Amino acid sequence: MTIALIPGAAGGLGRATSARLAARGVQVAAVSRSEERLAALDAAAKIAADVSTADGAAQAVAACRDQLGVPTLLLHCPGSILLAPAHRTSEAQWRATMSANLDSAFFTLRAWTAALLEAKVAGAAVFVSTVAAQIGVANHEAVAAAKGGLEAMVRSAAASYATQGLRINAVATGLMDTPLAAGLLRTDAIREASARQYPLGGIGSADELASLIDWLLSDDARRVTGQVWTVDGGFTAIRPLVR
Repeated sequence: MTIALIPGAAGGLGRATSARLAARGVQVAAVSRSEERLAALDAAAKIAADVSTADGAAQAVAACRDQLGVPTLLLHCPGSILLAPAHRTSEAQWRATMSANLDSAFFTLRAWTAALLEAKVAGAAVFVSTVAAQIGVANHEAVAAAKGGLEAMVRSAAASYATQGLRINAVATGLMDTPLAAGLLRTDAIREASARQYPLGGIGSADELASLIDWLLSDDARRVTGQVWTVDGGFTAIRPLVR
């Protein structure tokens, strides 16, 4: 039986990926800080924990191990969106952004790798980043710093644990049509303007990204580690011909 631990499972991407994994027989352990949001999920195990702390991340991994077994798959998708230039970002906002996006990633990685090394089993992990860590996007200083750190962490961890059979990758996305981004897409005019930023047009969906994550967590990707896969409609890589 294959088990996947998913902190952030109650969000749009967490739900979409959980459904794909469950469809191929993976037992999903859903993790969220909110017991109310957990109650609405269909998962083999539901774990209330705050993975932005070392104790909370260790608790999540331990609870998964106790209820289902060692999670050989990991998807880390908690996060937050803060749109503000540096001079308008308070210390509290900075700390909260780093906690949600980087602290939670590191502490989850630490707890997960320790569990797999102790069990002497191989595994695969995917962390979620943003295109703002790869190209300068105005008013994204805090989240760009956090996700840039996450991407560096992924590359280093992939090197540290490759010989133990642990594959560690990340996906970087542009704006997605999820509950997290609902405030940014609150009107049709804003949605249309946002869609025009992407050379391929449109706003990405959680299921599109979930299909890539599902592959990265499968044996089909057994030769892939230390990579950041960008899914952004061409935003970071190309400039289309203007007519």
